[in-house]
Amino acid sequence: MVLIDPPNAAGHGRLWSHLASDDSYEELHDFARGLGFSLRGFDRDHYDVPAEWYDDVVAAGALPVSSRELVARLIASGLRRRRGQ
Repeated sequence: MVLIDPPNAAGHGRLWSHLASDDSYEELHDFARGLGFSLRGFDRDHYDVPAEWYDDVVAAGALPVSSRELVARLIASGLRRRRGQ
């Protein structure tokens, strides 16, 4: 399942969401590619999504979850990659 958390991460003068999959990186990349995301937006285990794109990503099928749930599901799936991994 492709997941997205609320846009609550600040950076570069805007708020960001995180788009991830608890199934596979292939699922995540396919979903992101379908929305026109560049692979440059991929950071270890998620894509950074600007707040103004949040509604469109949810409308495309990403499941809205809390940030805590997104991380927990990444860990449970074995897809969580911390810095340096």
